[in-house]
Amino acid sequence: MAEVYHALGLHMHQPPNNLRLLIETNEWEARQIILCYERPLRYANQYKEVARLNIGFSGILLEQFTDPYIVDRYRHIIDLPKMLAAYREVENIEWIGMGYFHPIFPLIPMEDWELQLLRGREKIKEVFGKEPLGFWPSEMAFCMEMIPFLKRCGYEYVVVDSVHVKAPKGKSREDPPYQPYLACHEDYEITIIPRDRDISNAQESGMDAEWFKNELACKTKLTNFPCLATTWSDGENGGWFRQMAEEAGFWGHYFSPYMEKIKSQKVKVTPVMISDYLNSNKATDSVEIQTGAWNVGTSSGYDFSQWEGSEAQKKAMKEVWEISKRYHQLIEKNIQGRKEHSAKAESLLKQAEDWLLRAETSCYFFWGDAWLPKAYDNIKQARHFLMEAEHFLH
Repeated sequence: MAEVYHALGLHMHQPPNNLRLLIETNEWEARQIILCYERPLRYANQYKEVARLNIGFSGILLEQFTDPYIVDRYRHIIDLPKMLAAYREVENIEWIGMGYFHPIFPLIPMEDWELQLLRGREKIKEVFGKEPLGFWPSEMAFCMEMIPFLKRCGYEYVVVDSVHVKAPKGKSREDPPYQPYLACHEDYEITIIPRDRDISNAQESGMDAEWFKNELACKTKLTNFPCLATTWSDGENGGWFRQMAEEAGFWGHYFSPYMEKIKSQKVKVTPVMISDYLNSNKATDSVEIQTGAWNVGTSSGYDFSQWEGSEAQKKAMKEVWEISKRYHQLIEKNIQGRKEHSAKAESLLKQAEDWLLRAETSCYFFWGDAWLPKAYDNIKQARHFLMEAEHFLH
């Protein structure tokens, strides 16, 4: 039987101002959620000899963690600055990058991709002191056109849902994609890390170490290469992760027993940080990735109907595109003009950029029409600053 490595990943995100909204309107839910962000640190330290985790925090969530108001309001529950300082010191967690405001990249204007990517990457470095090598696409929404942007922004690999990986030549689609692949677009090549959808669903909703061991053994029994089983889920959504009685939730019921089995060698699996695995196991097979996302809500992930299924969702996204187009036109005009008021225009355009990127937050489109007003609030602000900037550029 081949060696089996396990990359356990967690995705952490809250939309703009959500931690404020929660603590002001529902303290119990706020408590449940904020403690989810501390547990990975505690269990990584408790099992530092064997535990290896891969975690992505969205830029906007990290921004909220460092907001003085949020720090003060959550202080009776958790010391956020102390938590972040401790995360900077931990050595068995690999930090994964995301788009700053958690956008659906294939749905937003391509001109905005680099803005979201660079800001997200810079925030990870600012907070944790390390530049991420791997990228987690928001909602696992990926398309091949993203590859050049990811590479130019410094990413070496990207995690995608396994169902969207087209089998390389000579292999059947039924083969478990427990290995890294290469994908190329416009002469840019990136490593693809397929996420096992089935086990990831169990990780998100509830499983135990024995079931996981047996499931992994079944899926890897015929392989003859060092397998990389990648499981990834939200780390703060659902009762399984928010369970206040930790022995009944993810960390106490699954993770702790899993680590104990590894320590006692009852499970022949090696937890890894993805970059460490790739240092010894380079991808060789090339694949194509079909455009898609993960399965959430009522969506299978084979399209983006969860985020653009209704006419209202499409209309809101159309306005995002219109604002983005005007923003980039004015940026170019400001660069070419360099007139007396260019500095003022530049300041206004920077504010417009922030509101534009906020409007692209996936959560505003995920909840059908319910959260679309939040997108429009940001669109309105972006439009206001663009009009102000335009005044100085005439």
